[in-house]
Amino acid sequence: MKAIPLLTLLAGLGLCTSAALAAADAGSNVARREVGKLVFENVPETPPALRETLRRYQNTRSAVFQDWLDDGSMLITTRFGQTAQLHRVTVPGGARTQLTFFDEPVAGALAIPGSGNRFIFERDSGGDEYYQAYLSGLAGAETAITEAKTRNESFLVTADGKLLLWSRVTPGSGDYSLEAMNPADPASRRIVHAGSGAIAALDVSPDGQRVLFTRYLSITSSKLYELELASQAVREIRPSKREIAYDGGRYVDGGRSILTLSDEDSDYKRLVRIDLASQRRSAVSPADLRWNVEAFELSRDGQTLAYSINEGGRSRVVVEDLRTRLALPQPALPVGVLTALKFAPDGRRLAIGINSATSPADIWVWDLAAAQLTRWTTSEMGGLDAAAMVAPSLIAFRSFDGREIPAWITRPRRAGRAPVIIDIHGGPESQDRPGFNTRRQFWANELGAAVIAPNVRGSDGYGKAYLKLDNGEKRQDSVKDIGALLDWIATQPDLDAGRVVVYGGSYGGFMVLASLAAYSDRLAGAIDIVGISSFTTFLQNTEGYRRDLRRVEYGDERDPKMQKIFAQISPLNLSAQMKKPLFVIQGYNDPRVPYTEAEQIVAKVRAQGIVPADRVWYLLARDEGHGFRKKQNIDAQREAETLFLQQLFGAR
Repeated sequence: MKAIPLLTLLAGLGLCTSAALAAADAGSNVARREVGKLVFENVPETPPALRETLRRYQNTRSAVFQDWLDDGSMLITTRFGQTAQLHRVTVPGGARTQLTFFDEPVAGALAIPGSGNRFIFERDSGGDEYYQAYLSGLAGAETAITEAKTRNESFLVTADGKLLLWSRVTPGSGDYSLEAMNPADPASRRIVHAGSGAIAALDVSPDGQRVLFTRYLSITSSKLYELELASQAVREIRPSKREIAYDGGRYVDGGRSILTLSDEDSDYKRLVRIDLASQRRSAVSPADLRWNVEAFELSRDGQTLAYSINEGGRSRVVVEDLRTRLALPQPALPVGVLTALKFAPDGRRLAIGINSATSPADIWVWDLAAAQLTRWTTSEMGGLDAAAMVAPSLIAFRSFDGREIPAWITRPRRAGRAPVIIDIHGGPESQDRPGFNTRRQFWANELGAAVIAPNVRGSDGYGKAYLKLDNGEKRQDSVKDIGALLDWIATQPDLDAGRVVVYGGSYGGFMVLASLAAYSDRLAGAIDIVGISSFTTFLQNTEGYRRDLRRVEYGDERDPKMQKIFAQISPLNLSAQMKKPLFVIQGYNDPRVPYTEAEQIVAKVRAQGIVPADRVWYLLARDEGHGFRKKQNIDAQREAETLFLQQLFGAR
């Protein structure tokens, strides 16, 4: 008989209360306590001294650019309080005036041109990712413009501010529709295209008659289309049976051509121009570029182009005249990772968001005419000494098949052999990059731990051939990369191979569990955050709008061949090989990796008794989704993680 996880059973019966949980634990060796929306199992109370030390790291803030308003001021998101909210900044270094005041974080915002500083913003509820959009201004109440219980995303507005477009999907469905409305008349909301799969509008032609949109199939495959608004006719741009990845799109040449990122005939994404009449493609970024172009932006008059190149994880911004293809004066930016790139309405200024390794994300503005770079925001360090922050360095290690695997390592300044935390990114089509990370800074400076962030096979940023190296039946090859990293750690005189912990979230959580099963004899323990414990149950229970997209990456659980592979590689089926302490962290409202993935691995590892039950910790947040976003919950997570690491490292 298959056991039903405890919290799943109680929730289904409507009994998930303090009294019910306490009763359920009677006679067990699981120490459970509740603090607000948080449920702790076997997690000790945090000593006040540790909380105070963490406080400085947790109180840092960042500023993320959202859009330019009509008057030349900017919208940003930053946290003052518990969640990230919208603020307005009017001048460089000026005060951040808060505009939204919600318990839930604001996910993004978009200015409405010509509306007198009005804007659209998005937020969800409890991390469920069913984003709703609201129309607001600098003062007064907001107006909901989307349909309740739907997911709305990828908003864009025309330069005259009269047409707003976005993608919408309903629960259980994987097919998005394109919605449209006049922002001045929310009652004008309508469906302009009922699409198939994950579609999103990219741009509207200058005459307002055509919509450029994309359909995402996988990280290595997508399609571009044009929609005629009057006739509802759709045609594909450069149709092909080959796998081609497109990213973004803008009309140029009066609507006769488009700019987009494409990896057609290349291992990397390049910026290209496609003539819509002839369907001919020509390179805009250097054809021999051996890195991805990660983003591009065009001034409203179509004359000035800016794009960013991801050079091994670091961003480099290029500015040029689109007509002459001549380089303009280039901004000398801090070394870091791009967070935003957007021209002001007048085309004379370019907002650039940069997250550097040793300071929080902030916003610079490049004045093209004056060739002058001005810092608009200076985010708080929370009492930390910026000079004490440690910048990571890039290394590479050789894996089982001879392939070089890149990784970022943050080494502590203190002497002696350091314990190691292997921090594995999610995705899997993501990339660990050298941005500011207070968690890693705390580990290095306060725990004296070295932090290694590997970009195992399947990571983005190194070409599409590298992206595909972990697909389907090759999934365990990425786990073998962690084994090769453990080999490398053992050769380093400043690293303690006897005190290594694996840490990661989402797909990184799967990698943590899989590594714990494969290399328990070489690990001290593991921290899994919102991780996949069984590919079969994950694919069956993830939200409908994600299921088919994830099947492309992981394989289809309905296919007997893949089902056999899933049975062999899913951590839930390998739990008997997990012999070291495990800490699992989960959000109850997670639409991507349902909380049942966490509960089933916790229940099974405890039940088999190989690891003492009190060394299997569990933290559940009932008001969070795929990762914690509210400061009080993040603080509690960091405290609990630190207690777990201190036990494993034998550190005070």
